[in-house]
Amino acid sequence: MAENDSVVSAQWLHEHIGQPDVKVLDASWYMPVEKRDPWQEYQVAHIPGALFFDIDGIVDLTTDLPHMLPSEEAFAAAVSALDIKNHDKVIVYDGKGFFSAPRVWWMFRVYGHNKVWVLDGGLPQWRTSGFYLESSTPGDAVLKTKAANSVVERIYNGQLASAVTFQTEFQPHIFWTLEKVKHNMDAQSHQVIDARSKGRFDGVAPEPREGVRSGHIPGTKCVPFPEMFDDASMLLPADEIRKKFEQAGISLDRPIVVTCGSGVTACILALGLYRIGKQDIPVYDGSWTEWEAQPDHDYPKVTSNGS
Repeated sequence: MAENDSVVSAQWLHEHIGQPDVKVLDASWYMPVEKRDPWQEYQVAHIPGALFFDIDGIVDLTTDLPHMLPSEEAFAAAVSALDIKNHDKVIVYDGKGFFSAPRVWWMFRVYGHNKVWVLDGGLPQWRTSGFYLESSTPGDAVLKTKAANSVVERIYNGQLASAVTFQTEFQPHIFWTLEKVKHNMDAQSHQVIDARSKGRFDGVAPEPREGVRSGHIPGTKCVPFPEMFDDASMLLPADEIRKKFEQAGISLDRPIVVTCGSGVTACILALGLYRIGKQDIPVYDGSWTEWEAQPDHDYPKVTSNGS
């Protein structure tokens, strides 16, 4: 395990699993069009001792935008319900390899917990390595996941959380809002990189969410998130990651902010940039889903029809 890297290997996790300060989270999540149920899949097969982190449950309940970052209080209470302490090493994985786990890696870092890593290659790599999977879910694990979700609801309903054991420290420099991105259009302080596919970025392929046009924020460059890993869904070596960004016209000497459709796959770019020493890359939480919904005259868009 390297403090200055963003991932751990399946072999490392296999050797350290079960240690009291190593906590494993299944953060699987899928696009709505995939019609997959990550909670059900978790119950069928997961890494031994892993708890399920619900990306659509541990969220900001004051917005209709999907899976936005919850408040500090809500996050601390949910993580406490999952029995994670500040001294713990948190290892996050997902069912695809690299998809939703980096989002949870980023969430922990936004709230000041840097002892967090993504499992390189995720559940597929764990399976390929021949390591054991649990196919039954202890009642305790089910209760903890449900408690994490319900305590978020209670906090947003104005109730106090009990027994909060995880302390947060908000890191605003890696969390960008709509207004920060709008300000950057004039200030040009940061290069904006979009993790979506080229088709969605160019406005020629549809967005997966109904009613959302495809296109991009003016001045944005496109580095589709699969560029960060190889055919086995393993994070690329640092020199190859550098090349991917340089080939897209990104200056790695200048500040960067990452975006995507709804704040999930942008975190994969942040994970890759972390590997090359860019450890404080902000993510635009609302991403294209939020930007696209704003009035065009104040929040311009580049779409396939040239607007």
